[in-house]
Amino acid sequence: MPFRIRPGRAPALLLSAVLVAGGLSGCSFLTPFKTCEGTEARMKELESLPLLDSRPPGANAPRTFDGVSSECADDSGDAWLSAGRTYLYPGTRQEVLDHYRKAAEADGWRFEPEPAHGQETWGSCFTKGEDGQAKVFALSFPPAHFFTEFYGPEAGAEFAPGSGFEISVGSEADGATTSCRP
Repeated sequence: MPFRIRPGRAPALLLSAVLVAGGLSGCSFLTPFKTCEGTEARMKELESLPLLDSRPPGANAPRTFDGVSSECADDSGDAWLSAGRTYLYPGTRQEVLDHYRKAAEADGWRFEPEPAHGQETWGSCFTKGEDGQAKVFALSFPPAHFFTEFYGPEAGAEFAPGSGFEISVGSEADGATTSCRP
């Protein structure tokens, strides 16, 4: 018996095959693709935000993390711009949180509470701007082993448990409204 496709079913089968193939290959034909091309001005804006230069008294950049790190990632189909800094700090997490909450709110950022991960609060997050200019500011306290695993033993040696924190600002390439919630 020959295989037959009923009239009107061919386009539906073709679309189904394309969507399945796209899903299996990690690509999606439904998401508009955005690239990092042409995002230089927006990246410079993020890198120069005052919050990235604000730090609690006593916080210092470790030898291995001097300056602002920035990147544009467009491997997911939507370009995401980010810039950040890493600091060593001899004080408490609460002092860091208080410093950035005060600095962020004074600069017009809105605090968005994040749920605690187990017993430990991972950090804080703030948003600013409307559609076309939206940004996210995040503060986190990665565990010491994170620095060793991702940046090597030399970087990890500078961080005693609980002594490091990271701050970052991020934005969609087009400044579309975003939030702290995944």
